[in-house]
Amino acid sequence: MARTLHLVGDPDADALLASDPLALLIGMLLDQQVPMESAFAGPKKLVDRIGSLDVHTIAEMPEDTFLEYCSTTPAVHRFPGSMGKRIQALCAYIVDEWGGRADAIWTDGEPNGKEVLKRLKALPGYGDQKARIFLALLGKQMGVDPPGWREAAGAYGEDGSRRSIADVVDAESLGQVRDFKKAAKKAAKESAGS
Repeated sequence: MARTLHLVGDPDADALLASDPLALLIGMLLDQQVPMESAFAGPKKLVDRIGSLDVHTIAEMPEDTFLEYCSTTPAVHRFPGSMGKRIQALCAYIVDEWGGRADAIWTDGEPNGKEVLKRLKALPGYGDQKARIFLALLGKQMGVDPPGWREAAGAYGEDGSRRSIADVVDAESLGQVRDFKKAAKKAAKESAGS
């Protein structure tokens, strides 16, 4: 999975995301109600505090201890308690269902895009939209391209789109994604008001 990513804007945090499938899954999990780059910086904060991002260690750690790591300033998320619990649930699921291998979700059994999407949607904290965005991120930036992944990712899989973190490759594209999200929010608000 060793690619170059520019999701956080910090070389060390981006290198972790590019090399560690669990870090990428956790970053996506945290991507709600905070800026995208802040969410994807979360895994690096955990590595700095815990020493590694080992799925078994996180899954088996006493909840209070793990939540303290998540809450230490700067916190891994705006809501460190609830998101810390979600991270632990995600790690426990990966241990139980995927033998502790995060990348098995998109590699085991050579799944097609529809199957990868189904597997992602089964993850704790991953709904339909988050799963589609993550699938697009895998396809567009990580070289994970199971047959039919663009169709399974929906609009997030469109070539050249600027809808989500899957499309962020530099500061300019980050701005374009922000502009898209702002326009989409405005349109939703206007249609709700009419």
